[in-house]
Amino acid sequence: MPYTYIVCCSDDTYYVGSTWDVDARVWQHNSPDLGAAYTRHRQPVELVGCWWFDSIEQAFLFEKRVQGWSRRKREALIRGDFDALPDLSRRPSEQRRRAEGDGGFEARR
Repeated sequence: MPYTYIVCCSDDTYYVGSTWDVDARVWQHNSPDLGAAYTRHRQPVELVGCWWFDSIEQAFLFEKRVQGWSRRKREALIRGDFDALPDLSRRPSEQRRRAEGDGGFEARR
């Protein structure tokens, strides 16, 4: 079954990938010469999120989508806080306005 996964590296960064075998891929990321170049220099890595898909193409497309996300949005995904994802897609200034409670709109008369 194809998966998209996220590992947390020793320097507290995230690496997103897709694979058929998550356990084997995490093992590779922790090996001295088999993982991605990014994780080889940030070992050990720890699996923090994993999602399965019907096809490897879907897993790869989700991998590419998540790679473009901010750290805060990735962490919401890892926590399973799916309600937070739409707001985290907004510009930081819009997020601040919404957090302050005005939703970015002014009342008009």
